[in-house]
Amino acid sequence: MARDKLSQEHLSEFMQFLISCKQNDCDRLPALTDLSRQLGISVASLREQLEVARALGLVEVRPRTGIRRLPYTFKPAVQQSLAYAIAIDPANFQAFADIRKHIEAAYWYQSVSRLTPEDHQYLREMVQRAKEKLTGNSIQIPHWEHRELHLSIYRRINNPFVTGMLESYWDMYEAAGLDVYTDLHYLVKVWQYHEKMVDCISAGDFEAGHRALTEHMDLLVQRQKPTSHHRFE
Repeated sequence: MARDKLSQEHLSEFMQFLISCKQNDCDRLPALTDLSRQLGISVASLREQLEVARALGLVEVRPRTGIRRLPYTFKPAVQQSLAYAIAIDPANFQAFADIRKHIEAAYWYQSVSRLTPEDHQYLREMVQRAKEKLTGNSIQIPHWEHRELHLSIYRRINNPFVTGMLESYWDMYEAAGLDVYTDLHYLVKVWQYHEKMVDCISAGDFEAGHRALTEHMDLLVQRQKPTSHHRFE
C-alpha cells in the first residue's frame, strides 16, 4: 500500500512504467506512440515526463536504439540542483562542501575496511603521481589525482546516495574555481595528508587515517579563493 501511495503522489505515469520495467527485468522501452496508448496519456504529456526522467538519468534516448532504462544513480539529480544553487550563489558550494566533509568522515571506517590490497596499491599510485606533478620542472596541479584518490577510497561502499553526493562534489569542484593554483606549500601539505591517509589504510590503522582525513579537510575551510591570474592554463 505504501508503494501505491508513493506512486500516486510523487511519480509520473512514465516513472511508474519504469518501475514496472525494473520489476519485469526489461530495459528497452516501446515507442512513444505505443507508450501513449498503453499509459492513457497524450504523446505531448509523455514527452514532458520522458524529459524529466532523462534529466534525472533514469533513461537514455538515442535515434536508432530508442528509449532505454538506465541503472539508478543519484548523481544527476544532485548535480543539476547543485549547479543551479552555485549559479545563484557561489557560496552554496561551501555549504555542500561541508556536507561532503561529514559524509566522508561518517563513512570512513565502513569504506576503508572494504578496500582490497589492489585498492591500496592504486591509492599509493595516485599519491606518487601527485608528488611527481608537484616536484617536476613544470609544476602541475594534481586535480585528477585528488578527485580519484578520494572517490576510490569510497568506491566500494554500496550506497548510491553517498556515491552520488561525493561524485557531484568533485564535478562541481572545478566549476567552483577550486582546481586552481594557490601556492605550492598548500598543495604539498594537502598531499602529505593524503599520503598519511593511504599509509594508515594500508597498515590497517583506520583510526589514525580518520584523524588525517579530518585534519586535511580543515585545510579547505582555511583556503582563500585564488585570484584569476593564478590559474594554470
